[in-house]
Amino acid sequence: MSGWQTHSDGVLLSLHVQPGAKRSGWAGRHGDALKVRIAAPPVEGKANAALCAFLAETFGLRQNAVTVVGGATSRTKLVLLRCDAHERTAILTHLGEMFPH
Repeated sequence: MSGWQTHSDGVLLSLHVQPGAKRSGWAGRHGDALKVRIAAPPVEGKANAALCAFLAETFGLRQNAVTVVGGATSRTKLVLLRCDAHERTAILTHLGEMFPH
């Protein structure tokens, strides 16, 4: 996986998450995953909620369209961005611009 792949419901992201950062933002790649720093602490799901909010804002989605589908208690996570075909194209274009192969 290059950090993302298409999925029947949208786009699946492979992420390495660093919670408790000074501010939220992208931090490049971490192996086959995209690295993202999240300002929220890894306590009681706060980092996962902040991650979903960050991704929703980044890709122009509703927050409930972003779901952690794997690794909820791990730094390595799979996140599904539920979107239609038009949104999927825009997301894939954005990812390709941010993280060229």
